Amino acid sequence: MKVACVGGGPAGLYFSILMKLRDPSHDITVYERDPAGSTYGWGVTYWAGLLDTLHRHDPVSARAIRENSVGWSDGVAYVRDRTTAHHGDQGFGIGRHTLLDILTRRARSLGVRVEFRRPVTGATEPAGADLVVAGDGANSGLRGRHAGHFGTDIADGRNKYIWLGTTKVFDAFTFAFVETAHGWIWCYGYRYGEDHSTCVVECSPDTWTGLGLHEASHADGLALLQRLFAAPLDGHPLIGRPHADGSARWRTFRTVTNRAWYRDNLVLIGDAAHTTHYSIGAGTTLALEDAIALSGALHTSPRLQPALARYERERRSALLPTQSAARYSARWYENLPRYIDLAPPEMFALLGQRHSPLLPHLPPRLYYRIDRAAERLEALRALKRWLGPRVARTVGRGLERSFR
Repeated sequence: MKVACVGGGPAGLYFSILMKLRDPSHDITVYERDPAGSTYGWGVTYWAGLLDTLHRHDPVSARAIRENSVGWSDGVAYVRDRTTAHHGDQGFGIGRHTLLDILTRRARSLGVRVEFRRPVTGATEPAGADLVVAGDGANSGLRGRHAGHFGTDIADGRNKYIWLGTTKVFDAFTFAFVETAHGWIWCYGYRYGEDHSTCVVECSPDTWTGLGLHEASHADGLALLQRLFAAPLDGHPLIGRPHADGSARWRTFRTVTNRAWYRDNLVLIGDAAHTTHYSIGAGTTLALEDAIALSGALHTSPRLQPALARYERERRSALLPTQSAARYSARWYENLPRYIDLAPPEMFALLGQRHSPLLPHLPPRLYYRIDRAAERLEALRALKRWLGPRVARTVGRGLERSFR
């Protein structure tokens, strides 16, 4: 099969790797519009289960990703002058540039051609390919050419956010909420290397304009944010990449959904097919899982259209829980004043429960009490399951001795 992957992100690169591993005779080219090493963003997150999945499909790239990642299992939240910590699941961070470099080198080692500075738009779709994989992001040009067929829907979120880096190395996944005269502003911070972390800053539109961030230059905006988050940053600077005119890269999150995921020999993958709010940290994982599902469907079906239909069914079904969680997570932050005045342990607990569809419909303190009661009940059930066989064995031995 001759395959053209448009977009040199994780989805297209990993798909090309898996296709080559299944059949080295595939003729695969990855087209990336930007120069090598010019990727946006700082670090990306993923969770322990992804490593197991990657190792099953390509141990070589899985080992390289793990060796270049840093991990954490704790979360810390700063609210005004209060701090609370929580032990959670094992998470990992890796620099986006590092991840793409690993996947690019692995793809090339298997015979994939990766061509940088090769923009492909709807008007310049690769000719002669048996399959065109549109991994060209949320603003996909290939998808846009057939927007009516794909039934693309793009919904803008309410809050403003900016993706930054910092030399502060966070030991835990860090949340910091700062109250200003114009409302709350907060950040999510996580390390992705030995000397850098990602820091995503978010606030409501009213806070954004009230603080003057809507008209501040990139440099002035960074200076203001550094003052606001001085405590969690420990005096470290924030690092950003301004637009060419010196303005800051503030944006609203765009949730992309599509009614269809393929048309003839063109198939959507990664952010071109779907986006999920950054607050759940699932974007990279979903892109890689798309690549796994698409390569698997193509491998098991001798005909292209049934394979693409299977891929769409599988991924659409698998995505439903994550998309729901992302929507509720975004709304939790959009309704932050509803939760921010709770006691720190309560607030952090509901921060962890922000994916719940029930939470918006109950008073926060009532939800917290119900959740704690359910947790205790589950703990009792677990204890019962653990004690049951042991008690049975003890009683059994006692009865055995009685009848000797």
